[in-house]
Amino acid sequence: MEDEDKYSISEADTSYRQIEDELGSVVSVGKKANIPSDEAKPKTIPRPGAGQKIYEIDPSLLAHREHLDFRFGQYKRLHDEINKYEGGLDTFSRGYEKFGFIRSATGVTYREWAPGAKSAALIGDFNNWNSNADVMTRNEFGVWEIFLPNNVDGSPPIPHGSRVKIRMDTPSGVKDSIPAWIKFSVQAPGEIPYSGIYYDPPEEEKYVFKHPQPKRPKSLRIYESHVGMSSPEPMINTYANFRDDVLPRIKKLGYNAVQIMAIQEHSYYASFGYHVTNFFAPSSRFGTPEELKSLIDKAHELGLLVLMDIVHSHASNNTLDGLNMFDGTDSHYFHPGSRGYHWMWDSRLFNYGSWEVLRYLLSNARWWLDEYKFDGFRFDGVTSMMYTHHGLQVAFTGNYSEYFGMATDVDAVVYLMLANDLIHGLFPEAVTIGEDVSGMPTFCLPTQDGGVGFDYRLQMAIADKWIEILKKQDEDWKMGDIVHTLTNRRWLEKCVAYAESHDQALVGDKTIAFWLMDKDMYDFMALDRPSTPRIDRGIALHKMIRLITMGLGGEGYLNFMGNEFGHPEWIDFPRGEQQLPNGSVIPGNNYSYDKCRRRFDLGDADYLRYRGMQEFDRAMQLLEEKFGFMTAEHQYISRKNEGDKVIIFERGNLVFVFNFHWHNSYSDYRVGCSTPGKYKIVLDSDDALFGGFNRLNHSAEYFTNEGWYDDRPRSFLVYAPSRTAAVYALADDDLEPALSDEAEPVLADEAEPEPVDP
Repeated sequence: MEDEDKYSISEADTSYRQIEDELGSVVSVGKKANIPSDEAKPKTIPRPGAGQKIYEIDPSLLAHREHLDFRFGQYKRLHDEINKYEGGLDTFSRGYEKFGFIRSATGVTYREWAPGAKSAALIGDFNNWNSNADVMTRNEFGVWEIFLPNNVDGSPPIPHGSRVKIRMDTPSGVKDSIPAWIKFSVQAPGEIPYSGIYYDPPEEEKYVFKHPQPKRPKSLRIYESHVGMSSPEPMINTYANFRDDVLPRIKKLGYNAVQIMAIQEHSYYASFGYHVTNFFAPSSRFGTPEELKSLIDKAHELGLLVLMDIVHSHASNNTLDGLNMFDGTDSHYFHPGSRGYHWMWDSRLFNYGSWEVLRYLLSNARWWLDEYKFDGFRFDGVTSMMYTHHGLQVAFTGNYSEYFGMATDVDAVVYLMLANDLIHGLFPEAVTIGEDVSGMPTFCLPTQDGGVGFDYRLQMAIADKWIEILKKQDEDWKMGDIVHTLTNRRWLEKCVAYAESHDQALVGDKTIAFWLMDKDMYDFMALDRPSTPRIDRGIALHKMIRLITMGLGGEGYLNFMGNEFGHPEWIDFPRGEQQLPNGSVIPGNNYSYDKCRRRFDLGDADYLRYRGMQEFDRAMQLLEEKFGFMTAEHQYISRKNEGDKVIIFERGNLVFVFNFHWHNSYSDYRVGCSTPGKYKIVLDSDDALFGGFNRLNHSAEYFTNEGWYDDRPRSFLVYAPSRTAAVYALADDDLEPALSDEAEPVLADEAEPEPVDP
């Protein structure tokens, strides 16, 4: 919108407040948690700082000061204008209290911003879909409104759970749309379009949160998940089943956060939740909003953070169910023309310079934190947001001119700065993670210092590097290349590392386990039959890849559900044949759910080799929980030997030794270290419990010798078997391996797997 429009809209907000005062106090949807919390403490969104500290942190930025100062100036200007015309970000981000359906003591008000519409009416089950019954009025700023008084008996004019839509006469014709701020939508059996649902359950049906939200952990260990495909059965799973069956598993595996995909409603299931149609509505495929709240509350009871995979980078191009052409124009929430269309994703792109788009998206972020008690977000597709080329067909080399130039969408970057201000100001324990492949400098620095404000960047280059390496023969693996990729991150900017996420598991790609073991996984994973060299190699390297990624890759770690035990095959959502505009046809899978599930039973079976990989992943999490090495300040890489294929490094108080050689094992191999004393093994990838060959003696003690070695002041001698990783810690009286033979398995009532003979 133009500047004068956004001022006008804000002036109209004054009349909104007056109307709300006349209608009575607003009844909030969802009961506040009666639990101990910090909510009583005043939370404020900090005012912009000077925005200059980024130049102290990274003097290379001085060459691009004009761009960065302009960016910060735009951010500061918007901050000031929101304060002036909206009463601040706190008020501005509560758009869901002004737009959509607002229940008061005397009735229901419905408002919608649709400046392109010529007329509008609220229709639904409550008025037999009669477009003449409840005609809306438009103010001069394009906001349509209607007030429906309570029924004579005091009951609400729209029954809870009934279907609603807005019918508009638009430049594109008459259309029925789901309200943009709808809180729930469903697809009725036998119907293709979704319907908006007026969601206002009686008090006795509203979920009441019982457990406080956990504090943000120092190190973040994330279990990435998807509710719908979280069942071992070929079906769409539910919030309730995920709560009861999957959350306890995540806790036992040692993770401290669960990141949930596909929460925002999306009419196309196979989009993995990334083509959002209804931004304020939790997906109805999996259950009700109250059941989602119950899931989140259960996670909090278990001490797990719940992060939401939020999509503000684009929207579905679906004109029936979503925001596309909502008011009959292509420039309503999005950029008009080609700038508003993502040709690769076939989706619409938001106009982050629009006042009302800012209100919508900032309110959306706040809604999920406030109403559902999510603990933070993974912002999807941030690279696409920050550049007008969306990162497509662009190779980022690290040259700073690639980040700060005409291709940068400053409006989008400023939106992200405001979003981080809002989240961290009102929800101080909340975590924000940005999915950025470009390596944008300042991405994880505070906004007050001139940064974008994220807590973490997803270190996406690591997964790409592993796929590149896995296509090579073992002798062509370069230790220096591995180390460089794992450690190539910006100073003072935290990263979440992962060897693979959901991206690598999708049809058309392969998981690490499948790259390593391929079709042998179908026939040789049972312990009662001989293994193969491919299986032995695959299991060994699967464990090593994950451990070195966690050990060197960042300050957080992520795993996609099922990959902890090397889930076989790929993910393929149920889909039919698809004909593309150019006439080519993409074959379907006959709407099968067979590849759209997680076979947790494989990882739990004590007669399969998957169990060993699962137990190793659990041991990694427990090791990090005990020693906190991912966030330790001390990190030193003492060896990356290309001939021996050995990598040795210190992280915190631990010493990691990786031997990637395919057949060479090394006796009396000298390992440099910084701290003197007696060391013991605390994690061994070759342990029989993890499907290894048991070649290391866990009772052995390793004493340091003085004298420089590999630029370390002292060293000790170890046995380094081929394709094995071992972690050493200074010994104390109660030091035990991260997961001993007596440790409780993921499913406590199952037996330990049989050791694998070498």
